Amino acid sequence: MFTGIITAIGTVARAERGADGLELMLAAPYDGVEPGESIAVDGACLTVQALAAGTFTVHVIATSLDRTNFAGYAAGRRVNLERALRVGDRLGGHMVQGHVDGTGEVLHAAWREDAWLVDLRVPADVARLAIPLGSIAVDGVSLTVNARPAPDVVQIALIPFTLQATTLGDRRAGDRVHLESDMLGKYVEALLGPRRAPAPGAEVSA
Repeated sequence: MFTGIITAIGTVARAERGADGLELMLAAPYDGVEPGESIAVDGACLTVQALAAGTFTVHVIATSLDRTNFAGYAAGRRVNLERALRVGDRLGGHMVQGHVDGTGEVLHAAWREDAWLVDLRVPADVARLAIPLGSIAVDGVSLTVNARPAPDVVQIALIPFTLQATTLGDRRAGDRVHLESDMLGKYVEALLGPRRAPAPGAEVSA
């Protein structure tokens, strides 16, 4: 479990694709990392499998490659990092599972007074759960939905601190990002879905 508060920016030191997935070696300023520890890398919960001086290695399986942007990562890319939440830690963002629900595309980014506004085209299942002033995680960063300019577009507003402390300031039109919908919204939708009234004219079984 994570909070979407980025605690370090790491760098891809090596990316090796094999028949069984992708191995990423990440340079990071963390101390005391242990094998088996969970670390969110651009919002995806990955398991540390090996350690070396100043680096740790994670394995991205094929199914994770299908739903993330990791296949395009190369040496030198900066990534957002967050270590798992400990009981008693401050919950400064929102509850983030580290499960990428889909990828979005940056459509437009520009300053409006003191905020960097970014419009993202998102998949339908993410759009459905994105409500104004609700929570969304973008590349692992806990953010507030600023507006919904279109049915498939989510707008986020980034303050200067977020631009400095994360990689979101690097994103430009055409770039893709990892998205995770609000966890509470997903559970509510799953629980209420079977109880929704049928559409007018739909057949109802006895």
